[in-house]
Amino acid sequence: MIDRLEQWDKSLFKLLNGAHNDLFDFLMPWISDKWIWIPLYALLIYLLIKHEKGNLVFTLIGIGLLILISDQVASGILKPWVGRLRPCYDPELADSVHLLKGCGGQYGFASSHASNSFAVAIFCWLLLKDRLKYIWLLIPWAALVAYSRVYLGVHFPGDIIMGGLIGIAAAYLVFYLKLRLEKIKPLNNG
Repeated sequence: MIDRLEQWDKSLFKLLNGAHNDLFDFLMPWISDKWIWIPLYALLIYLLIKHEKGNLVFTLIGIGLLILISDQVASGILKPWVGRLRPCYDPELADSVHLLKGCGGQYGFASSHASNSFAVAIFCWLLLKDRLKYIWLLIPWAALVAYSRVYLGVHFPGDIIMGGLIGIAAAYLVFYLKLRLEKIKPLNNG
């Protein structure tokens, strides 16, 4: 069963990575670059400050914990434990990968780009969905960042799916912990 899943993953990778064009060749390295998104992160912090008011400390601690969990589960635990080669290192695919930006580390399961972008997107959506009409747009943004990793040849689709699931789970966990801490806080002050 695992072998069949791996073959499907490789086939889907070949389809997605092989469907390249000049426009995406230009855009995808930028979309995948975490530094290009600093204005978005600044905007999110501004929106959180504006809408979270008294809960800001828990929110900022939550964001730090969120990134720590999502990044470490994907990169610190799963990549060395699973040891699945990135497509650009896979002997079966390495010569045919459309690689634009370099390969990165040897292992790719699970994608920390996908994990971190989905963690931020879902956490901010959970916090702001009742106050900001368009906050849901963070979810397609996270999906685009995740897709860029396949397009760039550094992750299989399964890597980004698992990374996305890790990020979503981390977002719900940290959101739940934030709500619990906010309920306990008045007990400590009173």
